[in-house]
Amino acid sequence: MIKRPDTSCDFPKSVCIYEVGARDGLQNETCLPSQSKINFINLLSQSGLSHIEAGAFVSAKRVPQMADSLNVMRAIKRQDNITYSALTPNIQGFEMALSARADEVAIFASASEGFSQHNINCSISESLKRFEPVMALAQLHGIPVRGYLSCVIDCPYDGPTPANQVLQITEQLIGMGCYEVSLGDTIGTGTPFKVANLLDTINSQIPSRKIAVHFHNTWGQALPNIYQALSMGIDTIDASVAGLGGCPYAPGASGNVATEDVVYLCHQLGIETGLNLDVLAAAGWMICQQLNISPRSNVSIAMKARQLQ
Repeated sequence: MIKRPDTSCDFPKSVCIYEVGARDGLQNETCLPSQSKINFINLLSQSGLSHIEAGAFVSAKRVPQMADSLNVMRAIKRQDNITYSALTPNIQGFEMALSARADEVAIFASASEGFSQHNINCSISESLKRFEPVMALAQLHGIPVRGYLSCVIDCPYDGPTPANQVLQITEQLIGMGCYEVSLGDTIGTGTPFKVANLLDTINSQIPSRKIAVHFHNTWGQALPNIYQALSMGIDTIDASVAGLGGCPYAPGASGNVATEDVVYLCHQLGIETGLNLDVLAAAGWMICQQLNISPRSNVSIAMKARQLQ
C-alpha cells in the first residue's frame, strides 16, 4: 500500500503562468511564416504574461519549426516587464540566444534513460555534462537558466519513472545553476495521485519556489494534475495558448495544457494570475487560424460560443 502524501497545503495566492506556446507549442505544429510568429508573440505580450518562451536554438534539421527563432526574437515588440526566453542545448545555441537578446535561456534533460537516448542520443549523465559550458557562459553573461526535465511520471520507453530519480536529477540541475526546474509529464499519463507522490518526494528536499510543473493533456488529466500541484504549494505552471504542441520525440504525446483553461481554473479558485483571458483566447484563435486547426482549449471554445449567442 502506497502511503498517501500530505496535500493539505493552502493554494498560493497568485501563480506565474509560463507561456510556452510560441516555442514548445509551435515546434510540434506546421511550420509558419516568421511574421505569424511575431504577431502571435506580440499579442501574447499584451495579455499580462511575465514569461514567454519565444524560440529555440536547436538543430533546424530536427526541429525546422524553430529555424527562424533568431529573426523572430529580434523582431518582436518587447515589453519591459516580460522575460523572453529561448531553448539553448549547446554553446552555439547560447551564442545565438545572446544575439537574439534572450532574457533567459533553458536547457533540457530527461528523467529516464530511454527518453534521453531517443531525444538527444546520449545518457542522462552525458546530457548534463554537455550543459556545463552553457551554464558557465550563462553565468559569465548574467543570464538566468531554467531547466526542463522530461518524463517525470512515465517514459514511453522505460515505463514508470521513480520519484527519487526525478529528485536526484532535479537537484543536479539546480546544483549546476538552474534557478528553477520545470517537471514535465511528457506523455501525459500522470494522475493527481501520481503527481502527489512525486511532489511529496520533491518538496521534501527542494523549495517549491524552485519547481514548476509542465503537464500534457494526452489522457485529459492536465487540469486535475495542476489542481493537485497547486494544493501542494507549486506556484509556477507551464502552459500553451490553445493547447498547442506536444513532444515530437514522445510517441502518443498530445498537446500541452491550454493556458486559457489553466487561467480559468486559477481564477475560479481565487488565485491571481494577472492575465487577461480575452487577450489570451484571441491570441489562440489567431494562431490556430494560421495553422488551420481549432483551439484545443475548452475555455476558449466556450468563450467563442458565448460571443456568437
